[in-house]
Amino acid sequence: MTACAIEPSATGEDDGAPRAGCAITADGSYAARLARDGDGDSWFPERWTLDGHEPYAVPLPGHQPEEPGTEVQPMGDGRVLIHRLVDGRHVFSLLYPTGPGTGELPLGAVECPDEGSRLWLLPPAPGGERAYALAVGRRSTAVWLVAGGAFGPEHLAELPGRCSGGVWLDRAGRMLALDRELGGRTKAVVVDLERGGEVSPLLQIAADSDDRVLLADPDSGLLLIRSDAPSPGEYRLGWGVLGSTLPVRFPECLRVPECGVTPFAIQPGQVLMPEGCAVALRVDGPAGTWVGVWRPAERQVHHLPAPEGWLAGSGLWTPDGVLRLPYATEAAPCAVAEVAAPAAPARVWAEPEQPAEPEAPQPVTPRPVPLQQAPLGRLVTK
Repeated sequence: MTACAIEPSATGEDDGAPRAGCAITADGSYAARLARDGDGDSWFPERWTLDGHEPYAVPLPGHQPEEPGTEVQPMGDGRVLIHRLVDGRHVFSLLYPTGPGTGELPLGAVECPDEGSRLWLLPPAPGGERAYALAVGRRSTAVWLVAGGAFGPEHLAELPGRCSGGVWLDRAGRMLALDRELGGRTKAVVVDLERGGEVSPLLQIAADSDDRVLLADPDSGLLLIRSDAPSPGEYRLGWGVLGSTLPVRFPECLRVPECGVTPFAIQPGQVLMPEGCAVALRVDGPAGTWVGVWRPAERQVHHLPAPEGWLAGSGLWTPDGVLRLPYATEAAPCAVAEVAAPAAPARVWAEPEQPAEPEAPQPVTPRPVPLQQAPLGRLVTK
């Protein structure tokens, strides 16, 4: 039951990559976006190098302008994956600079015969060697490896239901969280890409709620979720910890009146300290778009002005708590603003002690444990 059929590239080669708009590799080395050509309506791919002394951009124009909906994603080796829709086929190539021009390595195509099917790139995978896409049909969703395989795009898994989202739960690029709509409800599930797409539940809050995973940090286990469990008819931001026995919490401070709040980056490196992780928020309201910074241990959001020309919703944290926000203006066409997170409170979160268990044999990889079911009476809204 395959939603899409593949066409291998003429070269039979491929490689790996990450996502559109302004996508950033998992290690923060590179970014890629579609840039506008002057004041016109034509677009071209652009790669940003972020790990040097100062950021710089490399234009990667093709033989003709790109469509505005074209997706681009930076590779860990500096190449850029591009996803184009050509005559109903989803075509993938790798772009790289070649002196004054742009080199292009075709990877092949994915064809979705179902009318109304959609396909888009998943967020950049850890390691930067592979790239994945989600193809959503009428009744099922396919996960594709579109770069980094052996013979062009590879169909990895087929899931009943319509999926969205896409969050990596580990640093190996194996465990993928998706939001699956099935039977009228949306629940987050985990797809194990090394076990043929084996699916297991991830988020269990209430039987009649829609529960989505927005972000995850493998170091601390912190998850950012959106659910209507605490307030039916209203979707709220909450947080939990992967494998925790504690219920999901929905802080009141994340409800900003008349504004949309979307988390886009979690501070890494805070091993076993989920409450101390700084979380970056994009806040959209009547006055414009700005940045929020929040920690689970705090009861307030720190609101900060976004830099002019911010590629809104893009950015990443350094382990020591500096938020890096890419922006582009006429005077600075490739730049990164750095914002230090407010100091973390001294309070440290800890789970109640659990009885010690005998050591198990070395696991192949840690399996996500579903967050504990949290009946509405137990939801914390501090």
